[in-house]
Amino acid sequence: MKKDHLPILGVGPLYVITIVLITIISIIFSATRFIPVITFTNMRWIFILIGILCFAIGITLWLRAVIIDKLDTHIIKNELVTTGVYAYVRNPVYSAFMFVCTGVLLIYGNLVLLLLPIIYWGFMTVLMKSTEEKWLEDLYGQEYIQYLQRVNRCIPWKGKKHE
Repeated sequence: MKKDHLPILGVGPLYVITIVLITIISIIFSATRFIPVITFTNMRWIFILIGILCFAIGITLWLRAVIIDKLDTHIIKNELVTTGVYAYVRNPVYSAFMFVCTGVLLIYGNLVLLLLPIIYWGFMTVLMKSTEEKWLEDLYGQEYIQYLQRVNRCIPWKGKKHE
């Protein structure tokens, strides 16, 4: 039986659970010295401030996408959302968790763990390209392709003007 719309959660649970678990396990391994710990004690407060900023950006992205822009309502109605927070980032919910996990790692302060956000970004990119971006292109065609070209996948950024 064919659905009337895209899945409400998409591949979100896979992405979110994976990066949250990686973050938690990495911190545990770091705290138990199973992996090396490298810190800059004289710059600790900078990492904490940037971590808090990342955490706040993540919470803001999530609130804007889920509560204010009501993504689930648009999915059920088969509407491509390109306004609100979606004018700045194509995957604000996934990006939100990436920012929150990165913020937690920055606050924790082991520089070795700061390789993880690169992995989170790569995982999101591969996951989106192989699933949701294909689904959206099949559903919305040229409208989605144009949206792809002007709005970043992971990092909120002012979109390029499209003529």
